[in-house]
Amino acid sequence: MVRTITIGSCVSVQGMFVRQMDDGKIAICVGQKTYVGYPVGHRAA
Repeated sequence: MVRTITIGSCVSVQGMFVRQMDDGKIAICVGQKTYVGYPVGHRAA
């Protein structure tokens, strides 16, 4: 599943979901790199 996270105050990264952290952050994989940040919320249509 593709997820989007924010890193810092204005950087967003989108990639494949890896795992959920205990503090509410998630890890995603983009190529060979793994990024950790807070998930971007969903909007209602």
